[in-house]
Amino acid sequence: MASGEPLETHVASVALRAPVMTASGTAGHGTELGAYGPLAELGAVVVKSLAAFEWPGNPGTRVHGVPGGSMVNSVGLQGPGVAAWRARDLGPLLSTGAAVVASIWGRSPEEYAQAAAALRGARGVVAIEVNVSCPNLDGHLIARSAASTAEAVEAAGAAGMARWAKLSPNVPDLVEIAGAALGAGAEALTLINTLFAMSLDIEGVRPPLSGGLSGPALHPVAVRAVYECRRAFPDAGIVGVGGVSSGREALALLMAGADAVQVGTATFADPRAPWKVQAELTAWCREHGTTVREVVGAALR
Repeated sequence: MASGEPLETHVASVALRAPVMTASGTAGHGTELGAYGPLAELGAVVVKSLAAFEWPGNPGTRVHGVPGGSMVNSVGLQGPGVAAWRARDLGPLLSTGAAVVASIWGRSPEEYAQAAAALRGARGVVAIEVNVSCPNLDGHLIARSAASTAEAVEAAGAAGMARWAKLSPNVPDLVEIAGAALGAGAEALTLINTLFAMSLDIEGVRPPLSGGLSGPALHPVAVRAVYECRRAFPDAGIVGVGGVSSGREALALLMAGADAVQVGTATFADPRAPWKVQAELTAWCREHGTTVREVVGAALR
């Protein structure tokens, strides 16, 4: 967007042309969504989480739709690894004019440090999202512990760029975990990842699918998470994610205190969803004579 447009925002130190991004795990590793809209018009493309090594993900059934447009997934962080992604996908993605946020994961602080170090100096990557909250890989829900979260976020400092900590709602005290992430060097929080869930076929045709619930059912949980963390950390960057499929859901997260939002599950039903959300958000701001920066945190004022 041009300077002065109503959608300009920033997530801590990272300036964005618009507040609508893709969500990690739902838009691929590169230009996959580029056939449906100009990636350069979005705030950023957040790529699928990458480890320092290639990872095959989980076997068998990985995704199952549930009533109301939500979804249970157990993909298991499949990816080519940071080095292969930089060699194959990053260049074509940057050639679209998109801002890029790289999501990383690991099973230990050492693996987070390795993934982050492999990103060091990556041209065009404006931030790394430190995924400590995937619910469908055994032992990966690092965000259950404040200490483990802090260790992973600190280790990700090896990238030498802005860190956003992607946190889980599957914890007793999200604010405590968020505080640990910020104290360890994260300048922003991505709220939230999926809820623990299971899809069970009552006819017994498919085995149960245990994984994470995303989509519309997650939205009120995300709104509350954003609101509580904004109230606790007024100066932190916050990205709201969960159940955004229209401008109205995006606005709710912004008013709760998010500086920007991500659109994820909605893109499976409609790959043009991020641009539709952004267009509706633009229309609302113009109709009300306001800007995104003026809307952010309105519910707390």
